[in-house]
Amino acid sequence: MANDRYTIQCRDRELDLRDGAKVMGILNTTPDSFFDGGLSGNGSGPENTGHAVERAMSMIEKGAEIIDVGGESTRPGAETVDAAEEIRRTIPVIRELRGTSDVLISIDTYKAVVAEEALAAGASIVNDISGFRFDPDIAAVAARYRAAVILMHTPERPDAMDWSHRTAGAATDIVPVVRESLRKATETAERHGITNIILDPGFGFGKSVEENFRLLGRLQEFGELGRPLLAGLSRKSFLGEAIRRPGGGLPSPEMRLSATVAASAIAVLNGARILRAHDAQEAAHAAAVASRVKTAGAVPPPVS
Repeated sequence: MANDRYTIQCRDRELDLRDGAKVMGILNTTPDSFFDGGLSGNGSGPENTGHAVERAMSMIEKGAEIIDVGGESTRPGAETVDAAEEIRRTIPVIRELRGTSDVLISIDTYKAVVAEEALAAGASIVNDISGFRFDPDIAAVAARYRAAVILMHTPERPDAMDWSHRTAGAATDIVPVVRESLRKATETAERHGITNIILDPGFGFGKSVEENFRLLGRLQEFGELGRPLLAGLSRKSFLGEAIRRPGGGLPSPEMRLSATVAASAIAVLNGARILRAHDAQEAAHAAAVASRVKTAGAVPPPVS
């Protein structure tokens, strides 16, 4: 695929990924997300909506060029939220943010009805952790609105995942497994006429610690799929395992920022074009440094 694969049309907006990695700021409107649950409010109403928009604007000022709004936690073991509640939590925020800023807005959902409400309210990207597998109608919704899509790999639904996946052994090489899953997701999107596609290997979703690090180290191998890559590494538990002291407990999400910055720089060096992050400024700095290394010619380009 030509270099224009890094120019993503998001409805009537363009996301230019040719000149380096961009930051997607995480805006969770949920009470139970693993790191920032409750920080952005958890429902409709002027106070909660205003607080969420303020948080989004702060991330934009610190370097985020996309804001990813989510109304259901996807941490392992999280309880499912019905579509009506997800809509209640996210749509007022999207509507007000769209009226306040021209930032690209993504809706983090795998439900077609939520995606449609979000796109109608002003979102331009559908971020589906299931890669169009959980709800067969969501691809048609994205196509109808000419939205860009982010397709992620996960082996199962969040409420079915167990924390034991963090330390499970790896009998099979995870890289080709994830690559094939993303290939199939891309084919599903293309059958619906969707061409503006970003792929996410799904760090932390049903993968062991070793598998996550293997994906990070071999991220460039996903270049053969011909689509920009998103890396969602922010404060993930496998990074905590790397910085755990001998005999100590797993560092809390609050203690994983420096590890996140290091992993983010590695991801960009290995081909990631979007960093999904809670900490926009730190992610932007990691991307900037890694991008300078790449343009200096110290690292070969991703496989294409």
